[in-house]
Amino acid sequence: MSDTRRFVVRIVALLTAILGINYVAWRWLFSINWDAWWIAVPLVVAETYSLIDSLLFGMTVWKLKGRGEPSPPAPGLTVDVFIATYNEPLDLVLDTARAAQRITYPHRTWILDDGNRAELRMRAEAEGIGWLTRSADWANMPRHAKAGNLNNALLATDGEFLLILDADMVPEPDILDRTLGYFEDEQMALVQTPQYFVNVPDDDPLGSQAPLFYGPIQEGKDGWNAAFFCGSNAVIRREALMQLGVSRYAGEVEVGVHRALRTARSVIRKARKGLGPDQAEVLQALDEILYDIARARRELQRGEALFDVTYRFQHRVAAIRRQLVGSDLEALNADLAIIAGLEQLGDDPDQSLATIDDGALLQLSDRDWSPLGAVETVEALVRSIDVDRGGEAQPVMPLATISVTEDMATCMRLHALGWRSAYHDEILANGLAPEDLQTMLTQRLRWAQGTVQVMFRENPLVQKGLSVAQRLMYFATMWSYLS
Repeated sequence: MSDTRRFVVRIVALLTAILGINYVAWRWLFSINWDAWWIAVPLVVAETYSLIDSLLFGMTVWKLKGRGEPSPPAPGLTVDVFIATYNEPLDLVLDTARAAQRITYPHRTWILDDGNRAELRMRAEAEGIGWLTRSADWANMPRHAKAGNLNNALLATDGEFLLILDADMVPEPDILDRTLGYFEDEQMALVQTPQYFVNVPDDDPLGSQAPLFYGPIQEGKDGWNAAFFCGSNAVIRREALMQLGVSRYAGEVEVGVHRALRTARSVIRKARKGLGPDQAEVLQALDEILYDIARARRELQRGEALFDVTYRFQHRVAAIRRQLVGSDLEALNADLAIIAGLEQLGDDPDQSLATIDDGALLQLSDRDWSPLGAVETVEALVRSIDVDRGGEAQPVMPLATISVTEDMATCMRLHALGWRSAYHDEILANGLAPEDLQTMLTQRLRWAQGTVQVMFRENPLVQKGLSVAQRLMYFATMWSYLS
């Protein structure tokens, strides 16, 4: 972008901000008709929403970034081309796969068939195209839609870089030649290119080409290192995704361990208070567990391996429990139902000690436990951390599964880890857009629902690791859907 154009854009953004803030301030302070507040207040709230939207857009375009001519790619990189499909027509999927085969940079093409269609496999393999479907580990497990399909393929392939395409996105032969050069930057995790649709008329009545988004908005976000993954037509560094998957897994386990130890300490202290001086042996046993809890927390603070700490702690608690068995069986019966509920946590993919409500743990802490029941509860708490993630097909899920818009959530997490992204504004793949109003609305509703899901589950405004500008750039996209 020329300096003159950037200067003009900034002047317009600045004038819009000044005039908009002045107008909305006047509206709130002087112009509301309080006799008809049920009409006046919603109107000025709508105007305030629009002002915030315009301020966020102004910030976005303040740093418009034109990438220019990319560097040529280094030779010898390994690339997997993923074509994600579920129930699309076989000919459409194979047309995309054949085009992917014609990509000039050396690579391997894979059809990720979530529909597990025998005919598609046969036809793909006959043309030398790789075919993957989910492994048997996914049977009776949460599927996680497209994110699950991609996560399964990540563990079945080994290319350094991934080109992800939707089933209808036919790539140009030079798509890798035009994007891999950005990865000379070792912190570059993602290069996104526009999504362009060949079946859209020039007047684009449904707004399918999204020229505003795949123009100034993504270029502006790129200026703030916040251009994000749009689900297709993007190249991603495998190392970044795997680091994300492992760090999220380890982080969730660590949170679960800390919460388990904290709750265990409260449970043991509560059980200890109910003991009399004639129960010296039981008091000593509970004191030993309190000491072990404190030791485990110190070991974690020193950075010792989570699995080693929890393994040692479980064995020490199990030894103490065996000492108490026989003296406390009658009181234990009242505690068995609650302990059984804790045991089920590890089998529920939607619940873990990292996500369970604090109030539920507080109720455990406040309950009047028998000594042996308290010890059993401590063991159940630690077991429920679910290191192996028994409720999931695979413990490490690099692509986010918290939302149907796995692309935005994944990229936000990558940015929070310090990785960079780039938006390359060149059409390098051509797809098909919805051709009727109902299909288009279904698609847009899915995007809106997914974006709002991310906002409520991992609001960018409070995500550690993101810069202030990155938080606002992600929030700007979410804010726009509230209209």
